[in-house]
Amino acid sequence: MNIVIIDTGCANLTSIQVAIKHLGYNSIITDNPSIILKAKKIFLPGVGTAAAVMKVLQKKNIINIIKELKQNVLGICLGMQLFFNFSEESNGIKTLGVMKYPVLRLKDTNLSLPHIGWNQIKFQIAHPLFKNIPNYSRFYFVHSYIVPINEYTLSTTTYGINFSSIIQKNNFFGVQFHPEKSGNIGSQLLKNFLEI
Repeated sequence: MNIVIIDTGCANLTSIQVAIKHLGYNSIITDNPSIILKAKKIFLPGVGTAAAVMKVLQKKNIINIIKELKQNVLGICLGMQLFFNFSEESNGIKTLGVMKYPVLRLKDTNLSLPHIGWNQIKFQIAHPLFKNIPNYSRFYFVHSYIVPINEYTLSTTTYGINFSSIIQKNNFFGVQFHPEKSGNIGSQLLKNFLEI
């Protein structure tokens, strides 16, 4: 299977590639439009700020290519947030706009930010992405911004407030956590995505 990890210039590209390799699949890290367009499955990773990653994607001239992909794409952490149309980060930044909702700063006075560590996900519907994953499984999170619960939400997580931890609109899937850092349960989710 032709699997592409889009080169967003982030630090976690190799750890995603290694996690995919453990499942018996090879992947390529690239920003080459023709290779991206020929891929069967695509990953959009993100670490850092929305502004920095959007700048990288703009410089590489692949924003429209990502928005118009017809293959299944999995956005990871910030990668998921970029699928929405606006982030409150950096006094407001326009993102990819695949889904028309804002990404909001996680506000909670009693809990430390960013939200770092293991937390549960709660399924909203049955879905092939959840095959062999029990409800309330724990995944590893690192983030300060959230996607509000909306019609594309597949699972929710609570950290002070409830937010979307997995989303899907058509061929665009997103997870707020890091499956590549979430042990066996994270591997199962990656496997499920690759086999959908």
